[in-house]
Amino acid sequence: MLRYWFLLILALCAAPAVAAPSGAIRVIDADTIDVGGVRVRLFGIDAPEMGQPCSRSQTTWDCGAWARDAVATYFEGRHADCRQIDRDRYDRVVAVCSVDGTDMGGQIVESGLAWAFRTYSSDYDLQEKSAAIARRGLWAVEVQRPDDYRAEQTAARNAPAGTCVIKGNISSSGRIYHVPGNEHYDRTSINTRNGERWFCTRAEAEAAGWRAARR
Repeated sequence: MLRYWFLLILALCAAPAVAAPSGAIRVIDADTIDVGGVRVRLFGIDAPEMGQPCSRSQTTWDCGAWARDAVATYFEGRHADCRQIDRDRYDRVVAVCSVDGTDMGGQIVESGLAWAFRTYSSDYDLQEKSAAIARRGLWAVEVQRPDDYRAEQTAARNAPAGTCVIKGNISSSGRIYHVPGNEHYDRTSINTRNGERWFCTRAEAEAAGWRAARR
């Protein structure tokens, strides 16, 4: 038995340690990167999804691609050193990564290209407040938080075939659309005879002249 435990300890000591990701950066989106060929989800931040709309002055664009391209201008091709925190359900390494001593997550949030992901961490609260006060990046446009957008997309996917879940209401406040999760969504009814409508996407509602509910 003693010999068994000795061999087991020897094998564990001889096993190579799993190194934290380190290497050249390839930006996938504003909160996901490849580091030396390893897919990394940056810890503590949440950026717009690819295809998620944001708008300003009645102009709408792909917020996820816009944030990704801005992050790429900072970090694409540079060397990152990462400290692994966890793995997510997609088997990506969740890590805090730095470039020349600068925390990537902190810089991305402070630049207004992502939010502090408070579901998992409050590490970047101050950076988010700085971006909000200065109205940098996402703070200068109309955009959903990514977790709300993902919930809306999930609701739309789970809706019965041929149905759409965004409510285009007409009231004394004008043409307002409500998405699942909005404060007044559940008690908002739609009367198509009065010109009210159902929409499948935010972009569709805005193109038809409706504006988003404030909360």
